[in-house]
Amino acid sequence: MATPDRIYTSPLRDDQARLTRRRVIDAARDLFLSRGYTGTTVGAIAHGAAVSVQTVYNSVGNKAAVLTAVYETALAGDDAPVAIAERPTFQSVLTETSARRCLTRYAALGRELGERAAPMVAMILAEAGNPDLRELVDIGERQRAEGTATVARHIADRFGLAPGLTVDEAADILWTLTAPETTIRLVHRRGWSWERYEAWLADAMADGILRRRRSSTR
Repeated sequence: MATPDRIYTSPLRDDQARLTRRRVIDAARDLFLSRGYTGTTVGAIAHGAAVSVQTVYNSVGNKAAVLTAVYETALAGDDAPVAIAERPTFQSVLTETSARRCLTRYAALGRELGERAAPMVAMILAEAGNPDLRELVDIGERQRAEGTATVARHIADRFGLAPGLTVDEAADILWTLTAPETTIRLVHRRGWSWERYEAWLADAMADGILRRRRSSTR
């Protein structure tokens, strides 16, 4: 009697696939940063990773998919398929015992992401006219808006916001202050240290959504 087909998995094969994928991502990152997205070809990525062009497609995808993988790896610090909002570093923001400590932790997370991803983000923004990059920028902005909205709602529900400030307004303030363009301008263009940037971001967020706002009348 015939037996059903069985699917066999090999831990060694899986490990090799992960290592190949990581080599492709690492090679692509170096090329994107040195040549830009437009100046990088899938063939160059394959050469840099010491694999075939078909392996690049099989392990990651086309050039746009490779860029997405490089960007997400830069943000997360690894290639695990776990969203930033689900990672312990973001969850720790929501476990702090005061609004200011919550924002201080959020600023530390912003610094952590910036240190890892700012060079890649600068490259993406510089070529944002490319449709592939424009789509990635839009996705990143939507994800960042979701993250700042989560933090704003959490602070509003648990600690309270500045008088007269709505959750949507607080989310907009956090979204503006954490913009990658601001990080790049202050750290890479104006020469701020990451420590100074982190301290400024924590204070600016607290000033923006926690303190009583100044009256517009005198």
